[in-house]
Amino acid sequence: MRRILLILAVAMMPSTGSAQNADDREAVLKTVQMFFDTMTARDVEGARKILIPEGRYHVMEMRKPGSQPSSFTNEDYLGRMPKSTRQNRERIWNPVVQVHGLIATVWAPYDFWTDGKFSHCGVDAFDLIKTAEGWKIAGGAFTLEATCEPSPLGPLKQ
Repeated sequence: MRRILLILAVAMMPSTGSAQNADDREAVLKTVQMFFDTMTARDVEGARKILIPEGRYHVMEMRKPGSQPSSFTNEDYLGRMPKSTRQNRERIWNPVVQVHGLIATVWAPYDFWTDGKFSHCGVDAFDLIKTAEGWKIAGGAFTLEATCEPSPLGPLKQ
């Protein structure tokens, strides 16, 4: 009986690989949150530290039927950031994070607020790669939608 309990106890312990994945998962989510924080602060240098310069985003405009996808590079984004006079906040919830070695994806619903007012919502899909400096955002895709399921985060709190 003791032997069976010992085997069950060992089998239920997390493996080193699971701990590594949990650490990477948290680091990936932290990088995405840093992206949102730098957007809100219009912090170009902070954003530059977590973005791959050659990265690209693809935008799927769902509010206008028949719209074609558009795209922009991380460098385009960094160039526009200091010119904005608006206060933007983006929030995600229930992220699905996949990590495999040096690549990761984050898929999550989001809402976007401009100057404290709801602007739009949708789904974010971030692509990340692990570099010597840590996880960086290579780009991704997102939808722009007028209505989505209500955020479990509730209304934006200033």
